[in-house]
Amino acid sequence: MIPANMSIKLPLKRHAANRAAIIPRYGSKLVGTARIAGFLLLVAGLIPSYYAMRIFRPNATYAISLAFHRLVMRLLGFHVRVHGDRTTSTPTLYVSNHVSYLDIHVLGSVIPASFIAKSEVAKWPLMGYLAKMQKTVFIERRAGRAANQRDELRDVLEQGGCLILFPEGTSTHGHEVRPFKSSLFSAVSAPLPNGEAITVQPVSIACTEMDGIPVTRAFRSLYAWYGDMTMFGHLWNVFKCGNFTVDVVFHPPISTKDLNDRKTLAALSQSAVTQGLERCLTGRMTTEAPSGQKVKTTQQQEKPRKNAKNHKNVLNRH
Repeated sequence: MIPANMSIKLPLKRHAANRAAIIPRYGSKLVGTARIAGFLLLVAGLIPSYYAMRIFRPNATYAISLAFHRLVMRLLGFHVRVHGDRTTSTPTLYVSNHVSYLDIHVLGSVIPASFIAKSEVAKWPLMGYLAKMQKTVFIERRAGRAANQRDELRDVLEQGGCLILFPEGTSTHGHEVRPFKSSLFSAVSAPLPNGEAITVQPVSIACTEMDGIPVTRAFRSLYAWYGDMTMFGHLWNVFKCGNFTVDVVFHPPISTKDLNDRKTLAALSQSAVTQGLERCLTGRMTTEAPSGQKVKTTQQQEKPRKNAKNHKNVLNRH
């Protein structure tokens, strides 16, 4: 018995792995094994399809990646709810908060673009290979490499490609947005050679439900991957559980025509992303998109446009 006048103070600071450990065992090993088998079959089918597409339809770079990410979402039982409208202008730099490696599949299922990732990702087993297939731009977060990396991103954008950036620089627990690093925003601060401005669109991503029930802080760690969590242990839980609802919020795009300061761009983007995350986590994101349109799911997203002006051959050089 604990005396009524006695209080117990639990430690507030825990390692991420310890937080994951206190989550009750959840999910089915049978389901997890079946989903792993299905994922491997998807990858096996992706590889020949990808190379065939590069030969016969080189302008449709993102058709395979969009289809692959959407199939992964179906396999894992994920429900992606999209709020707002993705800009159709190109080139565009999408900037989003980062909660997990699962964000790649979620955003990849609704945005035809390549990701910007830290160089370590290229060495991850299987994940690194898949990232290279989607023409991910790998960067090193070292001051001495900043100018070269800016030029690499700039080259992709000038050829009409679109990129997805996680400016927090790392994944988080998904409860808040960390300060955006502004260095890579310098790639969009100047207009294109033809005088047109590059568009920046902030995007919020939040895991809000599991099996149709609002996700608590503790169970959000089943989706969030951060700190000292192990990749394979977390991934096994994802395969066993799945059935997450993830909200993706497209905020009004920012034109860099009259706003070319990287720090201001970073601050405005962070503000929009933070507001979107807070609305999702507090249940204030309505079932109506900001534009008045119905909220879309991944199955309702528009198909990649056949006109590949915005993505033509752009990433074949990387």
